[in-house]
Amino acid sequence: MLDDVNVLKQRDPEDALGVAARLYEQVSYNCELVDAEHDGREIKDVVVAGMGGSALAADVVKAFLGDRLKVPFDVVKSYTLPKYVQHNTLVIASSHSGNTEETISCFTEAIEHRHNPQLAVISTGGTLQEMAAAHRIMYGKIPHDTQPRMGMIYNLRVLLKILIAYGLVTHDVYDELDSAADWLHHESDGWTKEMPTTHNYAKQLALTAVGKTPVFYAGNLMAPVAYKWKISWNENAKNVAFWNYYPEFNHNEFLGWTSHPVEKPFVVFDLVSEFEHPQILKRFALSDKLLSGRRPKANEVSLAGDTVMKQILWGCVLADFVSIYVGILNGVDPTQVDLIEKFKKELS
Repeated sequence: MLDDVNVLKQRDPEDALGVAARLYEQVSYNCELVDAEHDGREIKDVVVAGMGGSALAADVVKAFLGDRLKVPFDVVKSYTLPKYVQHNTLVIASSHSGNTEETISCFTEAIEHRHNPQLAVISTGGTLQEMAAAHRIMYGKIPHDTQPRMGMIYNLRVLLKILIAYGLVTHDVYDELDSAADWLHHESDGWTKEMPTTHNYAKQLALTAVGKTPVFYAGNLMAPVAYKWKISWNENAKNVAFWNYYPEFNHNEFLGWTSHPVEKPFVVFDLVSEFEHPQILKRFALSDKLLSGRRPKANEVSLAGDTVMKQILWGCVLADFVSIYVGILNGVDPTQVDLIEKFKKELS
């Protein structure tokens, strides 16, 4: 089915596969910040307010930069800011549409905050852009040509640009992204709809997973990649999916697999990076060994790339391809998220 051009056109009417095939282009997106001037105050901590795909880039930055980011970095996925926000906090509101209710709530709180924190906005437009313009707040625009879950790399580029503008990271981090563009293009060419299943890793993984509930595991470093697989599965394949990360998994969920029935309707994916701590790498294999016969054997996905950033990008783009193919096998439109939009409308 996945090699039938007519079936792909029928079940992917908005060409989500075409969008996935162009994701590598986002790696080179050059955002020009509006109202980029700031008062030069020392930034002692960063809070990024965002939801769903708009928060994912912040999760990636937190994992990717690690100890290169010299200040605490928090991601808030709710309506209110942490109580520790103060004058030397940088609050970044990130919303693809610019109209996300929770993010607007946090940003309004930041604007009215008695300690007057430093502020920045990331969006395609919407209310947040209007608020940024009205208050002369630093603003980075995301192109309006993709769904939030598939615009993570755009968001990542803009977020890094803002952190550079505040002197929190150096420009070589931005260059590290640029250097991955051609390589990612080459890698993702192997997952496109034109590539037959016999040579297409994304199609093969989709066929392994269809009809089952997936559970994605990664190490602490690649935890955002596992989360990306989960949300791509939810929105592209319209499937429930779950994720967790090592070593936390071994302290609780590990035992959750040991009860009956032995035959469980799940498919397990281990997203493995050689950049993880050596003890975490041991945990993947040992956990699978000790859970043999108690859960389905894990399908190991070895993240490709010779840098942490390349592996993150590779894993995130592959997640979109595989989940779109599962959506096609499920007979659903991978692009539409009508129920989420209906929910937002009724909630407001």
